[in-house]
Amino acid sequence: MPKQKKILVVAESIDVEDSSGSKANVALILNLKDAGFEVLVCHYTRKEIQLPGIQCIAIKERRWNAVFLLSRIQRKLQHGLKINLAKHLEPVFGFSFTFFNDVKSIASALKGEKQFNPDIVLTLSKGASFRPHYALLDIPKLHNKWMAYIHDPYPFHYYPEPYKWSEPGYEQKIKFFGQVSQKCRWAAFPSLLLAEWMGNYYPAFHKKGAVIPHQMRAENEPVEVPMYFDPEKFNLLHAGNLMKQRDPFPLIQAFQIFLNKNPDASSKSRLLLVGSASYHISALRKKEQEIEQLVVSEGYVPYNLVIKMQEKASVNIILESVAEESPFLPGKFPHCVAANRSILHLGPEKSEVRRLLGSDYEHYAEADDMEMISAKLEQLYVKWKADPESLRLNREDLHLYLSTDYLKKEINNLI
Repeated sequence: MPKQKKILVVAESIDVEDSSGSKANVALILNLKDAGFEVLVCHYTRKEIQLPGIQCIAIKERRWNAVFLLSRIQRKLQHGLKINLAKHLEPVFGFSFTFFNDVKSIASALKGEKQFNPDIVLTLSKGASFRPHYALLDIPKLHNKWMAYIHDPYPFHYYPEPYKWSEPGYEQKIKFFGQVSQKCRWAAFPSLLLAEWMGNYYPAFHKKGAVIPHQMRAENEPVEVPMYFDPEKFNLLHAGNLMKQRDPFPLIQAFQIFLNKNPDASSKSRLLLVGSASYHISALRKKEQEIEQLVVSEGYVPYNLVIKMQEKASVNIILESVAEESPFLPGKFPHCVAANRSILHLGPEKSEVRRLLGSDYEHYAEADDMEMISAKLEQLYVKWKADPESLRLNREDLHLYLSTDYLKKEINNLI
């Protein structure tokens, strides 16, 4: 019988309530365990969290060292006296003192772990920090086992339009990721287009890159949907953060056009925008007053409620920015596939979501094409009115691609 392979996961967070990145981290960790790997998780969530059947060690922050004290002085000046040192420090160092102390804390914990002896050391981060990846640079003995998981472009300077901007210290961040590309043994990406995108900036990734998509998992926790969600309606659900670059207003205007063209849909339809939307919230509240069928949540909605609403929605919407290209695989994509409801994809034709759904997938429009979006809503409504069950996604190919079996095959092919 072959020896069980060991994977040491170094995760920035495994708290599913703090970000979509952490949700994706946890799904991947649990699926690695289900795939038959022995998994140990060292995480920097700053609180005790245990995952079923997996040993999880919370890394403690290093305190009372020079970098820690500098980080606290910087924080006090920024929050107490409103003196922004970051704009002066980060162009020089690339990162904050807090970042460096966090990295040292993670590296110290990993150097102290001597018993597990993994076959793979997998670094998982969230947002734009990549602290575990920076920590691994300081531990050369692990480089021949290191799989750097890269969930988004890095740094922001290398994001596609309209996200791209040059943050303070981006030159140092580019150098940092150049080192990651050279030192890691494997680089894993959730998206084929992202692997190609990053390889254009860091050529070493072309030779080391593998695609390990965000993972699908069954969620069976019993929970009631919120009062504002009526499962009997034709529910169009967008769940997730509506950041500045994801403009919901063409969708809302298309929804209004659809209602005007289909008066009988007014009493049966709902457009639900669930999740944080701080940049757009004042304009969204005005629209909510104007459109009876529009529902905007009160900020963040717990993960289990979102999953339940996705399962009961008529249509799940994936809204991307208006752009020529989108290399991202949204963290909610596996949830939408698992929900087995039709997906309305609003985004660039050259995108990972479009690639996976297929060029012949019919429920697609550019994110700012209001007439086309309206027409797609009408098509979906006609199908729903005839038979709500006709709006099942039924994509076994995507179920397989996002499954434990596919994950196991990809990892074993690498090692």
